[in-house]
Amino acid sequence: MKYNEISHFSHPQHTLTLDYTETPFKCDGCKEVGIGSHYRCSFCDFDLHTHCAIPSLSIHHPFYTKCSFQFFSRPPGNTPRYCNACEKDVTGFVYHCKSCGFDLHPCCAKLPMVLDDGETNLYLYRKVRAPCHKCGRKGRSWSYRSSCKEYNLHVACVREMLVENWHELYFGYGKGIKKLENRIPSLKNTLQTPHKRRKGK
Repeated sequence: MKYNEISHFSHPQHTLTLDYTETPFKCDGCKEVGIGSHYRCSFCDFDLHTHCAIPSLSIHHPFYTKCSFQFFSRPPGNTPRYCNACEKDVTGFVYHCKSCGFDLHPCCAKLPMVLDDGETNLYLYRKVRAPCHKCGRKGRSWSYRSSCKEYNLHVACVREMLVENWHELYFGYGKGIKKLENRIPSLKNTLQTPHKRRKGK
């Protein structure tokens, strides 16, 4: 087996090879969208995030200091579960805390703490009171927020932006400048409704 190949329990038919793509793909492990580095079987069109291909048996996250998350190949129990980071359904690989009942997609558990659109840095927060500047809604999900507080984006909305505007990342930035996983499209160009601060009454 080559150094960039692995065997994986979810796809025993063939080995998976480390690959890199600038276009979005769907992870066959956690069922969420991915972009950038991943493991792939070209024979079967089978893809895994690197975090899903080589998961840790257990992890801790700075947002949940009292939790210990264990890796599961499918959601535990018989009731529907959702990811506490993005609030989307959990239908595949997941990190689950038995004591608290919290769940995290592997890709959400490994989200970068800082994103960059080329002009503005966005920092990951567990809770942000302001509404998201893409969907306009508030929510319990994690959010990325600029230090100037002019931009707030749910992590799920950031993922949608990557899928909708991957061509800008590919052609706009150029290859090799920054890791694709830490880049997002230009906020000024992709947010349809620019944020305006409310004046105090």
